[in-house]
Amino acid sequence: MASSNVSASSLFSVSGLVAVVTGGGTGIGFMITKALAANGARRVYIIGRRQDKLEEAANAIDPNVVSPLQGDVTDLESLLEISQTVESSIGYVNLVVANAGTMGPRPLKPPPGSTTLPSLAEYREHALKAPMQDFTQTCAVNTTAVHYTALAFLNLLDEGNKKQNMGADWRSQIIATGSIGGFSRLSGASFAYNSSKAAVTHMMKMMSTAFVPYGIRCNVLAPGVFPSDITNGIFTGQGDARGEIKRFPREMIPAGRAGTEEDIAGAILWMVGRAGSYLNGSVVVVDGGRLGTLISTY
Repeated sequence: MASSNVSASSLFSVSGLVAVVTGGGTGIGFMITKALAANGARRVYIIGRRQDKLEEAANAIDPNVVSPLQGDVTDLESLLEISQTVESSIGYVNLVVANAGTMGPRPLKPPPGSTTLPSLAEYREHALKAPMQDFTQTCAVNTTAVHYTALAFLNLLDEGNKKQNMGADWRSQIIATGSIGGFSRLSGASFAYNSSKAAVTHMMKMMSTAFVPYGIRCNVLAPGVFPSDITNGIFTGQGDARGEIKRFPREMIPAGRAGTEEDIAGAILWMVGRAGSYLNGSVVVVDGGRLGTLISTY
């Protein structure tokens, strides 16, 4: 018989975990929340701007475990208010998943089925129509907000370490949802989105070093193509987080399909459970091999 300390139920359990997930009402945030709640988490606070989406997610998963908290991750006052609410409610957290994200403006590409590139004048004209603020806002959500989300909950992560409710050797953790876009040099992708994800990946590596004296770990989950608000254009009419799986040619995604909630669940449970307690400053790519088909800097 296998030793109980290396059994799957021991290695991947998140029993008793208290977590905060930004953008937890939809897409990958919803998948993460569902995985944590289904595997023993005590409480998962989900943060987002749309109260109806948060409540819908909580009711769909488990309203006894999932608590919706409306707020804006780009507003420091809002983040601090949410942190204070969590502190008053339960007093500590073991995990913060900084997942909220946005796409941003995209460059001009050839029409579907065409290989004729736009002229330089057309490319420039299209790009300049996007206000500078749209580019800046993408960085504000995808990078700056991750930094301030981490800061807002540092005290509660510290309290989570003092509780030792996840085990004496388990340390509180911040996970940022990055993207393979942070490594890809795919032509036609959003400069704002990809560069902001590259930035958050490096920032989390820096934070993993900075927070060593305080016993708080920082890691990155870098998904490939998954159903979310950001990828709606790809998934229109074909599958979502709770529906059918969208298929792709293997030349694009070697796995032949988009990612599913099971793929996210497996990754997050490994990273958060005892199996991943040795991770710090790591980047976990979950993309079905997509990055390997692209010109990239990974």
